[in-house]
Amino acid sequence: MIASDAYNYVNVLEAASNASWARNNVISNNIANVDTPGYKRKDVQFESYLEMELIRGGTLARRVSEVNLDQIRPVIYTDQASLSYRMDGNNVDIHTENTYLAENQIRYKYLINSMTQEFSRLRTAMTNPSA
Repeated sequence: MIASDAYNYVNVLEAASNASWARNNVISNNIANVDTPGYKRKDVQFESYLEMELIRGGTLARRVSEVNLDQIRPVIYTDQASLSYRMDGNNVDIHTENTYLAENQIRYKYLINSMTQEFSRLRTAMTNPSA
């Protein structure tokens, strides 16, 4: 995390991309355990925590600057622990996991692209102060 108000958006995007990376690892683990008896799928909760921080009043810039990223961490949880698709107690559906993986990869690429664009805007502002 970069300690400057100029990087508030970058810091939020970085936290979101880290959560997306964690989700990618969790989904990959779910896929790897598709045939493990008794395995329960896991997921990551982050976006709802970030949303709760960002729904406060004021401008978007102010809300982003006031987000306490030290308090918002991705949380890995067991999803629908009482549900089983098979007799062996496993609740991982490979097709659903592959869909989640593809969705998450798109989200991650979007977040990285957004960070790149934010750095580009900052670079433009620093190299062309009259703009």
